[in-house]
Amino acid sequence: MSGEQQTVTVDLGERSYQILIGEGLLHETGKLAQQAGISSKSACLVVSDSHVAAAGHLKKVTDSLRNSGYRVAEAVIPAGEESKTLAVAEQVFDQAFDAGLDRKSAIFALGGGVVGDLAGFVAATYMRGIAFVQLPTTVLAHDSSVGGKVAVNHPKGKNVIGAFHQPKQVVYDISALRTLPLREIRSGVAEVIKHGIIWDRSFFEWIETSIDPIIELDSRILANMLARSCAVKAAVVSKDEKEDNLRAILNFGHTLGHAIESLARYGTYTHGEAISIGMVFAAELSCELGKTDRASAERIRNLLQRAGLPTEMPANLDPAALLQSMKQDKKATGGKLTFVLMSEIGRVEIINDIDETVVLNLLRRLGRSS
Repeated sequence: MSGEQQTVTVDLGERSYQILIGEGLLHETGKLAQQAGISSKSACLVVSDSHVAAAGHLKKVTDSLRNSGYRVAEAVIPAGEESKTLAVAEQVFDQAFDAGLDRKSAIFALGGGVVGDLAGFVAATYMRGIAFVQLPTTVLAHDSSVGGKVAVNHPKGKNVIGAFHQPKQVVYDISALRTLPLREIRSGVAEVIKHGIIWDRSFFEWIETSIDPIIELDSRILANMLARSCAVKAAVVSKDEKEDNLRAILNFGHTLGHAIESLARYGTYTHGEAISIGMVFAAELSCELGKTDRASAERIRNLLQRAGLPTEMPANLDPAALLQSMKQDKKATGGKLTFVLMSEIGRVEIINDIDETVVLNLLRRLGRSS
C-alpha cells in the first residue's frame, strides 16, 4: 500500500464507523474487516458487477479475505442501473442462502452505487439484517456508500423500496478509480460539487481551483477531495441519520434529477449527469423565488460545465411529465413538491409545497433555451 491513508468517522453512537481512503486498500480488505469486528467464523458474500470483476478488483478482495481466514462466496450482477431491482436482489438472496450465510455473516459491496445500494438492501433484509462493508470503486459512490441508505428501484420510482442500514466500514481504494471511463469520473464529481453547495463554501471554492487535477485523477488532490466530500456527508448523517429533517439537504438537485433519470429511461443519463441538470434547475428556481442571486447560480452552472457535465434541460422530455414524476418522488408529501433550494453557496434550505405553476413555467422556459 502506498500513499497516505485518510480516515473520516461517521459518528452514530454504537453504529459509528470509519471511512478509509487511500491507495491499494482493496488488498487489505481482510485485515480491515477483522479490525471492524467482522468475524471470519461465518461465510461472507462479495457482491460485485461484471465491469468491476473484469477489471480485476473482485479477485483482490476475495484473495485478501481468504488470506485472512474468511470463507468467501461471490455474486456478480450485470453492470448498470437495470440491475437495481427486486428480481436481481432475489437472485443475490439465493446466492446468500446457497453460500450458507447466517446472522453472523457479512456482505461486501464491491462496486459503484448500484452494487452498494443493492448489496446493502440485501444485507438489511437478509435474516432481518446482517453486517455489510462498502468497497466503492467509483467517484460517485463516495456519496452513496456513506450514510446507510440502501434501496432498489421500482418502475414507478427510483429508490422507493429500501431501508436505512449502516455499513460496518467503508474502504475506498482510490487506485480502483483509474479503471473508470472519463464519463463516470465526471459523473461522480457532480455529487462532490453538491456537497460544497449545500454545506461548505470553502470546499466549493477549492473545487473551482482544483477541477482540472480532479478530473485527471491526481492522487493527492483526489484523496483530499474524497475525504472532504465524505466529511460533509458524514457530518450531515451524524446529525440526522434517518432523514427526519436536515439530511434532506443532500437531495439538492435530486428532485428533478431523479425524474430525468426515470423518464429518460435509466441509463440514458448517468446519475451524476441527471443531478447536474437538477442542480442547475434548483439554482434557477432559487433565483426565480428570490432566494439567491444570479451570480451564485451562474457560478454553479460554470463549475459543472468545467467538470464536463450537462447543464441544459433535455429537449426531448415533456415538462408536464417531469412535473408529474417529481410529484411522485418519495420526498414529496401528499403530492406537494418539495425542493432543496439555496440561499448562497454553502447554505440551502428545504422548501415544501412549491407552486407547481412556477416550476412548470421554469421547466418550459429552460427547455426552450436548451
